[in-house]
Amino acid sequence: MKKNDPLAAATRDLARRAFAEDLPDVTTDAVFGPKEMVSARIIAKAEGIICGLPFLPIVFAELGRGVRVRPRVEDGDRVRKGQIVAEIDGPARLVLAGERTALNLLQHLSGVSTATSRAVAAARGTRCRILDTRKTLPGFRLLDKYAVRTGGGVNHRMGLFDAVLIKDNHVDRAGGLREAIDRVFAHRKGKKKLPIIVEARTLSDVDEALARPVTQILLDNMDLATTKRAVSRVAGRIPLEASGGMTTDRIGKVAATGVNFISVGSLTHSAPALDLSLDVLPVGRRVRSFPATVRRRGAHR
Repeated sequence: MKKNDPLAAATRDLARRAFAEDLPDVTTDAVFGPKEMVSARIIAKAEGIICGLPFLPIVFAELGRGVRVRPRVEDGDRVRKGQIVAEIDGPARLVLAGERTALNLLQHLSGVSTATSRAVAAARGTRCRILDTRKTLPGFRLLDKYAVRTGGGVNHRMGLFDAVLIKDNHVDRAGGLREAIDRVFAHRKGKKKLPIIVEARTLSDVDEALARPVTQILLDNMDLATTKRAVSRVAGRIPLEASGGMTTDRIGKVAATGVNFISVGSLTHSAPALDLSLDVLPVGRRVRSFPATVRRRGAHR
């Protein structure tokens, strides 16, 4: 990964903040001398999609030089319980001081990718794609959205800056959906033409949105019957996105209505971390020599 890559920069920033909270590691500094080396393995304790391996060397590099991280799989690979995910060796003080921060990042991103892959599987057999949202922790936006892509999902807008999304608070304060849309078109005259997404809570909202040249309509918390009517009413003229209360079971049913996208906030705000552990090998054992390359195993990109 290039040093100036935005994902690398985000990882360095998060690692620095994490180590500022965590260090010094008084236990490891007492048990191990500065020249003592350890070998370790990251092992999957549950089945899931791995994500975040390219970021581990960046995390350890914030502590110093000498830690080697060699993946046994790649981002996007599905791992089984008990499978070795990566092998690590280096100075004991660096490996153990960085253990929790590295695992936290890898477990979280792998959890996001795993949750995304399940949502994608639920919509399989339809034309519907799974979208993420802006419901991410501060500092994790780029990394979380990378994890969604790794799990087979599609990124929605990155922030408030790259698309107009007229939501309920805009509509209620503006005095109605038509008024809110009119204000957006008036404001953007002579400016960069960003996509305009309109949230529709009723079929009347859908009709009002269709009357203006908007880019996409978001069906907010509509039941299945209303969603089907909205799909029929739009008749493929512009993309439809559905959102709200998207469990795995509901995703399949909503996708079958014919919507183009389903956005799922839980992919990033509440995906369970994938259970992984970092186990240091006993004295006298080291990780075996590392292969020059890692063979792909069907990445979920």
